[in-house]
Amino acid sequence: MKIHNKHGEVIDHAFHPTERDDVLVVVAHGVTGDMDRPLIVELTNRLVAAGWPCLRISFSGCGASEGSYADMCINKEVDDLHAVLDQVKGSKKVAYIGHSMGGAVGALAAAKDDRLSVLVSLAGMVDTKAFCETEFGDQVPDEGYMWEDESLPLSQTYVDDLHNIGNTLTAARDIRSPWLMLHGDKDDVVLPKDSENLFLTLRGKKKHVVIEGADHCFEGFYDPLAAEVGTWLKAHL
Repeated sequence: MKIHNKHGEVIDHAFHPTERDDVLVVVAHGVTGDMDRPLIVELTNRLVAAGWPCLRISFSGCGASEGSYADMCINKEVDDLHAVLDQVKGSKKVAYIGHSMGGAVGALAAAKDDRLSVLVSLAGMVDTKAFCETEFGDQVPDEGYMWEDESLPLSQTYVDDLHNIGNTLTAARDIRSPWLMLHGDKDDVVLPKDSENLFLTLRGKKKHVVIEGADHCFEGFYDPLAAEVGTWLKAHL
């Protein structure tokens, strides 16, 4: 199966089937990532072993997906996610797990699309403007790079998108899908207060879990992370 976004770009993905065909768990990465990042792979493997069919995706411009990294931004990734959902056949219930900026993608997508039955944010970005200013404020868009990596150009498109969004709290306020937020207390990329603020804003079923000792990518904490996610999926999907 090929998945194309509205620009005709192919979205790279990997489907991991199980005996269940009534649900699907979409697992997505953050900025600079792709579907082969260790966190995405390790979490997916654990969920599949527990019986959850999963779909790992790389947003356009990332990994082996088509498109330019310079065009990458949250709103384009929201469109990518809608394209993925359009390919889900039948009456499957869909859960979405987003890491970092992928968490912001989930918030904005769910605000527009009720096909996302369950949400999980892993170190989910909420204050997009503050993130951009803190991490890239010393770089000139279309000239500089993300974290001084020349393979990761910082585009004006990306900067404008994060500033225009500002934060995801307004979009999240009316979302009623059960939402699990996980954050490491050692995260210095997306600060733990992002998840705290999101939790206080949400009005539906919600849970906020702080994993002590974990950083932004949860390395070394995949087992407790997967256990929390699996419990949430079992309760709500």
